[in-house]
Amino acid sequence: MTVALNLTQAVALYERHLDAGRGLSPNTVKAYLADLAGLVEFAQAQGVTEVENLDLETIRSWLWQASQAGLAKSTLARKSAAVRSFTAWLAKSQYAATDEGQRLKSPKSARTLPKVISRESLAQIFEWLEAKAVPENPNGIRDLAVVELLYASGARVSELVGLNLESIDFDRNIMRVMGKGAKERMVPFGQPAREALSSWIRTARPQYANEKSGSALLINSRGSRIGVRQVYSLVSNLLADTPTGAAGPHSLRHSAATHLLDGGADLRAVQELLGHASLGTTQIYTHVSIERLRSGYQNAHPRA
Repeated sequence: MTVALNLTQAVALYERHLDAGRGLSPNTVKAYLADLAGLVEFAQAQGVTEVENLDLETIRSWLWQASQAGLAKSTLARKSAAVRSFTAWLAKSQYAATDEGQRLKSPKSARTLPKVISRESLAQIFEWLEAKAVPENPNGIRDLAVVELLYASGARVSELVGLNLESIDFDRNIMRVMGKGAKERMVPFGQPAREALSSWIRTARPQYANEKSGSALLINSRGSRIGVRQVYSLVSNLLADTPTGAAGPHSLRHSAATHLLDGGADLRAVQELLGHASLGTTQIYTHVSIERLRSGYQNAHPRA
Protein backbone atom coordinates (compact mmCIF):
# COMPACT_ATOMS: atom_id res chain seq x y z
CA MET A 1 0.00 0.00 0.00
CA THR A 2 1.36 3.38 -1.01
CA VAL A 3 1.33 6.62 0.99
CA ALA A 4 -0.44 9.60 -0.65
CA LEU A 5 1.99 12.45 -1.29
CA ASN A 6 2.17 15.46 -3.59
CA LEU A 7 5.26 16.06 -5.71
CA THR A 8 6.51 19.07 -3.73
CA GLN A 9 6.35 17.08 -0.48
CA ALA A 10 8.05 14.13 -2.16
CA VAL A 11 11.01 16.20 -3.35
CA ALA A 12 11.41 17.69 0.13
CA LEU A 13 11.52 14.19 1.65
CA TYR A 14 13.90 13.03 -1.06
CA GLU A 15 16.21 15.95 -0.23
CA ARG A 16 16.38 14.70 3.37
CA HIS A 17 17.19 11.25 2.03
CA LEU A 18 20.08 12.67 0.01
CA ASP A 19 21.31 14.79 2.92
CA ALA A 20 21.43 11.66 5.07
CA GLY A 21 24.21 10.42 2.82
CA ARG A 22 23.96 8.55 -0.45
CA GLY A 23 27.59 8.95 -1.43
CA LEU A 24 26.81 11.76 -3.90
CA SER A 25 28.92 14.90 -4.03
CA PRO A 26 27.32 18.17 -2.81
CA ASN A 27 27.39 19.49 -6.38
CA THR A 28 25.53 16.42 -7.68
CA VAL A 29 22.90 16.70 -4.93
CA LYS A 30 22.40 20.39 -5.75
CA ALA A 31 22.04 19.61 -9.46
CA TYR A 32 19.60 16.72 -8.85
CA LEU A 33 17.37 18.88 -6.66
CA ALA A 34 17.36 21.68 -9.23
CA ASP A 35 16.41 19.16 -11.93
CA LEU A 36 13.58 17.75 -9.82
CA ALA A 37 12.28 21.25 -9.07
CA GLY A 38 12.07 21.74 -12.83
CA LEU A 39 10.24 18.44 -13.25
CA VAL A 40 7.72 19.37 -10.54
CA GLU A 41 7.08 22.77 -12.13
CA PHE A 42 6.54 21.14 -15.53
CA ALA A 43 4.29 18.41 -14.13
CA GLN A 44 2.15 20.89 -12.19
CA ALA A 45 1.67 22.91 -15.38
CA GLN A 46 0.29 19.71 -16.93
CA GLY A 47 -2.10 19.23 -14.00
CA VAL A 48 0.04 16.52 -12.36
CA THR A 49 0.49 17.39 -8.70
CA GLU A 50 0.38 14.03 -6.93
CA VAL A 51 3.10 11.36 -6.92
CA GLU A 52 0.59 8.70 -7.94
CA ASN A 53 -0.13 10.60 -11.17
CA LEU A 54 3.50 11.06 -12.21
CA ASP A 55 3.93 8.71 -15.16
CA LEU A 56 6.56 7.91 -17.75
CA GLU A 57 4.83 10.01 -20.40
CA THR A 58 5.04 13.14 -18.23
CA ILE A 59 8.70 12.51 -17.50
CA ARG A 60 9.50 11.95 -21.18
CA SER A 61 7.63 15.13 -22.14
CA TRP A 62 9.68 17.09 -19.61
CA LEU A 63 12.92 15.70 -21.01
CA TRP A 64 11.78 16.37 -24.58
CA GLN A 65 11.07 20.00 -23.69
CA ALA A 66 14.58 20.24 -22.17
CA SER A 67 16.12 18.77 -25.33
CA GLN A 68 14.27 21.34 -27.47
CA ALA A 69 15.82 24.09 -25.37
CA GLY A 70 19.21 23.07 -26.76
CA LEU A 71 20.65 21.62 -23.57
CA ALA A 72 23.81 19.55 -23.90
CA LYS A 73 23.51 15.77 -23.95
CA SER A 74 25.48 15.61 -20.72
CA THR A 75 22.88 17.85 -19.03
CA LEU A 76 20.01 15.74 -20.36
CA ALA A 77 21.80 12.61 -19.16
CA ARG A 78 22.10 14.11 -15.68
CA LYS A 79 18.42 15.08 -15.64
CA SER A 80 17.54 11.51 -16.59
CA ALA A 81 19.75 10.18 -13.80
CA ALA A 82 18.15 12.56 -11.31
CA VAL A 83 14.60 11.49 -12.14
CA ARG A 84 15.48 7.78 -12.22
CA SER A 85 17.04 8.06 -8.79
CA PHE A 86 13.97 9.94 -7.54
CA THR A 87 11.37 7.50 -8.90
CA ALA A 88 13.37 4.50 -7.66
CA TRP A 89 13.35 6.04 -4.17
CA LEU A 90 9.59 6.75 -4.42
CA ALA A 91 8.87 3.10 -5.22
CA LYS A 92 11.26 1.76 -2.58
CA SER A 93 9.76 4.08 0.06
CA GLN A 94 6.23 3.01 -0.97
CA TYR A 95 5.24 6.50 -2.05
CA ALA A 96 4.62 5.14 -5.56
CA ALA A 97 3.20 1.80 -6.70
CA THR A 98 5.70 1.47 -9.55
CA ASP A 99 9.06 2.92 -10.54
CA GLU A 100 7.99 5.07 -13.50
CA GLY A 101 11.55 6.10 -14.34
CA GLN A 102 12.87 2.56 -14.60
CA ARG A 103 12.22 2.35 -18.36
CA LEU A 104 13.60 5.81 -19.01
CA LYS A 105 16.56 5.73 -21.35
CA SER A 106 19.29 8.24 -20.74
CA PRO A 107 20.76 10.06 -23.75
CA LYS A 108 24.41 9.21 -24.13
CA SER A 109 26.72 12.12 -23.44
CA ALA A 110 28.79 13.21 -26.39
CA ARG A 111 32.33 12.42 -25.40
CA THR A 112 34.81 14.99 -26.58
CA LEU A 113 38.52 14.70 -26.12
CA PRO A 114 39.69 16.92 -23.25
CA LYS A 115 41.99 19.88 -23.79
CA VAL A 116 45.61 19.11 -23.03
CA ILE A 117 48.18 21.82 -22.30
CA SER A 118 51.51 21.23 -24.01
CA ARG A 119 54.65 20.76 -21.94
CA GLU A 120 56.07 23.91 -23.55
CA SER A 121 53.08 26.00 -22.51
CA LEU A 122 53.23 24.59 -18.98
CA ALA A 123 56.93 25.42 -18.75
CA GLN A 124 56.16 29.04 -19.70
CA ILE A 125 53.31 29.22 -17.17
CA PHE A 126 55.47 27.89 -14.34
CA GLU A 127 58.31 30.25 -15.29
CA TRP A 128 55.92 33.20 -15.08
CA LEU A 129 54.43 32.02 -11.77
CA GLU A 130 57.87 31.45 -10.25
CA ALA A 131 58.88 35.02 -11.12
CA LYS A 132 55.81 36.29 -9.22
CA ALA A 133 56.33 34.01 -6.20
CA VAL A 134 58.42 36.38 -4.10
CA PRO A 135 58.17 37.06 -0.32
CA GLU A 136 56.47 40.42 -0.81
CA ASN A 137 53.77 38.80 -2.96
CA PRO A 138 51.86 36.17 -0.91
CA ASN A 139 49.28 35.79 -3.68
CA GLY A 140 52.02 34.89 -6.13
CA ILE A 141 53.42 32.24 -3.79
CA ARG A 142 49.96 30.76 -3.27
CA ASP A 143 49.12 30.80 -6.99
CA LEU A 144 52.29 28.87 -7.79
CA ALA A 145 51.40 26.30 -5.11
CA VAL A 146 47.85 25.99 -6.50
CA VAL A 147 48.93 25.34 -10.09
CA GLU A 148 51.82 23.06 -9.09
CA LEU A 149 49.48 20.94 -6.98
CA LEU A 150 46.75 20.76 -9.62
CA TYR A 151 49.17 19.58 -12.29
CA ALA A 152 51.30 17.37 -10.04
CA SER A 153 48.38 15.51 -8.50
CA GLY A 154 45.67 15.64 -11.17
CA ALA A 155 43.27 16.61 -8.38
CA ARG A 156 39.86 18.11 -9.04
CA VAL A 157 39.65 21.78 -8.11
CA SER A 158 36.97 20.98 -5.50
CA GLU A 159 39.40 18.49 -3.93
CA LEU A 160 42.19 21.06 -3.93
CA VAL A 161 40.26 23.86 -2.23
CA GLY A 162 39.04 21.36 0.39
CA LEU A 163 42.56 20.47 1.53
CA ASN A 164 43.64 21.20 5.10
CA LEU A 165 47.12 21.58 6.54
CA GLU A 166 46.94 18.06 7.95
CA SER A 167 46.07 16.71 4.49
CA ILE A 168 49.71 17.09 3.46
CA ASP A 169 52.34 14.46 4.31
CA PHE A 170 55.69 16.05 3.51
CA ASP A 171 57.58 12.95 4.64
CA ARG A 172 56.13 10.93 1.77
CA ASN A 173 55.13 13.73 -0.65
CA ILE A 174 51.51 12.59 -0.48
CA MET A 175 48.26 14.43 0.09
CA ARG A 176 44.97 13.03 1.33
CA VAL A 177 42.03 14.24 -0.76
CA MET A 178 38.28 13.76 -0.40
CA GLY A 179 36.91 12.88 -3.82
CA LYS A 180 33.48 12.34 -5.33
CA GLY A 181 31.08 10.38 -3.18
CA ALA A 182 33.09 11.28 -0.07
CA LYS A 183 35.76 8.76 -1.08
CA GLU A 184 39.17 9.47 0.35
CA ARG A 185 42.37 8.67 -1.55
CA MET A 186 46.10 9.31 -1.24
CA VAL A 187 47.70 11.25 -4.08
CA PRO A 188 51.46 11.76 -4.62
CA PHE A 189 53.07 15.02 -5.73
CA GLY A 190 56.55 15.85 -6.96
CA GLN A 191 59.44 17.97 -5.71
CA PRO A 192 58.46 21.25 -7.46
CA ALA A 193 54.98 21.05 -5.89
CA ARG A 194 56.54 20.23 -2.53
CA GLU A 195 58.80 23.28 -2.68
CA ALA A 196 55.98 25.60 -3.77
CA LEU A 197 53.69 24.26 -1.04
CA SER A 198 56.39 24.49 1.62
CA SER A 199 57.09 28.11 0.67
CA TRP A 200 53.38 28.95 0.89
CA ILE A 201 52.94 27.36 4.31
CA ARG A 202 56.19 28.71 5.73
CA THR A 203 56.33 32.29 4.43
CA ALA A 204 53.06 33.41 2.82
CA ARG A 205 50.12 31.72 4.54
CA PRO A 206 51.00 33.23 7.97
CA GLN A 207 50.57 36.71 6.42
CA TYR A 208 46.91 35.96 5.68
CA ALA A 209 45.94 33.55 8.46
CA ASN A 210 43.42 34.66 11.10
CA GLU A 211 40.63 33.18 13.22
CA LYS A 212 38.60 32.41 10.07
CA SER A 213 41.34 30.31 8.51
CA GLY A 214 41.14 27.26 10.74
CA SER A 215 43.23 24.49 9.21
CA ALA A 216 42.42 25.40 5.59
CA LEU A 217 45.52 24.90 3.47
CA LEU A 218 44.83 27.52 0.80
CA ILE A 219 43.39 30.83 1.97
CA ASN A 220 42.80 34.28 0.49
CA SER A 221 43.95 37.69 1.72
CA ARG A 222 40.96 37.83 4.11
CA GLY A 223 41.98 34.56 5.72
CA SER A 224 39.09 32.54 4.29
CA ARG A 225 39.46 29.27 2.39
CA ILE A 226 39.84 30.00 -1.33
CA GLY A 227 36.94 28.98 -3.54
CA VAL A 228 36.53 27.14 -6.82
CA ARG A 229 35.78 30.36 -8.73
CA GLN A 230 39.04 31.96 -7.63
CA VAL A 231 41.06 28.98 -8.84
CA TYR A 232 39.07 28.85 -12.09
CA SER A 233 39.79 32.53 -12.75
CA LEU A 234 43.50 32.05 -12.04
CA VAL A 235 43.92 29.10 -14.40
CA SER A 236 41.71 30.55 -17.13
CA ASN A 237 43.74 33.77 -17.18
CA LEU A 238 47.02 31.84 -17.26
CA LEU A 239 45.90 29.77 -20.25
CA ALA A 240 44.27 32.61 -22.21
CA ASP A 241 47.46 33.45 -24.12
CA THR A 242 48.54 29.85 -24.75
CA PRO A 243 47.60 27.67 -27.76
CA THR A 244 45.16 25.86 -25.46
CA GLY A 245 43.16 29.03 -24.95
CA ALA A 246 41.15 29.96 -21.88
CA ALA A 247 40.23 26.81 -19.99
CA GLY A 248 39.48 25.90 -16.40
CA PRO A 249 41.48 23.98 -13.79
CA HIS A 250 40.22 20.66 -15.15
CA SER A 251 42.58 21.15 -18.11
CA LEU A 252 45.50 20.69 -15.69
CA ARG A 253 43.94 17.41 -14.54
CA HIS A 254 43.53 16.32 -18.17
CA SER A 255 47.12 17.30 -18.92
CA ALA A 256 48.53 15.45 -15.91
CA ALA A 257 46.73 12.25 -16.93
CA THR A 258 47.72 12.50 -20.59
CA HIS A 259 51.37 13.30 -19.85
CA LEU A 260 51.55 10.37 -17.42
CA LEU A 261 50.22 7.98 -20.07
CA ASP A 262 52.52 9.51 -22.70
CA GLY A 263 55.39 8.74 -20.32
CA GLY A 264 54.39 5.09 -19.98
CA ALA A 265 52.36 5.15 -16.74
CA ASP A 266 50.01 2.22 -16.15
CA LEU A 267 46.35 2.98 -16.92
CA ARG A 268 45.14 1.58 -13.59
CA ALA A 269 47.68 3.66 -11.69
CA VAL A 270 46.35 6.77 -13.44
CA GLN A 271 42.80 5.66 -12.59
CA GLU A 272 43.72 5.51 -8.90
CA LEU A 273 45.50 8.86 -9.06
CA LEU A 274 42.47 10.58 -10.59
CA GLY A 275 39.95 8.81 -8.36
CA HIS A 276 37.88 7.43 -11.25
CA ALA A 277 35.38 4.78 -10.21
CA SER A 278 35.50 3.24 -13.69
CA LEU A 279 38.54 2.42 -15.80
CA GLY A 280 36.47 3.39 -18.82
CA THR A 281 36.50 7.02 -17.67
CA THR A 282 40.29 7.00 -17.53
CA GLN A 283 40.56 5.39 -20.96
CA ILE A 284 39.53 8.61 -22.67
CA TYR A 285 43.08 9.81 -22.00
CA THR A 286 44.47 6.92 -24.02
CA HIS A 287 42.42 8.29 -26.93
CA VAL A 288 44.01 11.70 -26.37
CA SER A 289 47.47 10.12 -26.49
CA ILE A 290 46.59 8.21 -29.68
CA GLU A 291 45.27 11.39 -31.31
CA ARG A 292 48.47 13.22 -30.40
CA LEU A 293 50.50 10.32 -31.81
CA ARG A 294 48.46 10.34 -35.02
CA SER A 295 48.85 14.11 -35.38
CA GLY A 296 52.60 13.88 -34.82
CA TYR A 297 52.83 11.08 -37.36
CA GLN A 298 50.89 13.03 -39.98
CA ASN A 299 53.11 16.07 -39.49
CA ALA A 300 56.46 14.33 -39.31
CA HIS A 301 56.45 11.06 -41.23
CA PRO A 302 57.60 11.44 -44.87
CA ARG A 303 55.09 8.85 -46.07
CA ALA A 304 52.16 9.83 -43.89
